[in-house]
Amino acid sequence: MEAFGSLPIIIVCALVLWIVFKLLKWPLKIFWKLLINMLVGFVILFLFNLIGGIFSFTIEINWLSSLATGIFGIPGVIVLAILTLMGII
Repeated sequence: MEAFGSLPIIIVCALVLWIVFKLLKWPLKIFWKLLINMLVGFVILFLFNLIGGIFSFTIEINWLSSLATGIFGIPGVIVLAILTLMGII
């Protein structure tokens, strides 16, 4: 008899848990997308430094430059190169 008394509590907890997962689903998508883009940015910067190392021109690879390159792509690399030439980074 007591098992039936806790059934509404289990249903409410399951519903609250489902709502929490639905609310967290959107921000986690953004986090994973930024993480993947950051890894792609790291690869692009690595290749740029591999080729630029021949000409003694490299861009420092850190999380911020990887994120900028991951979000903006090739234009991000160009902006980072210009900022490096100007001595800002």
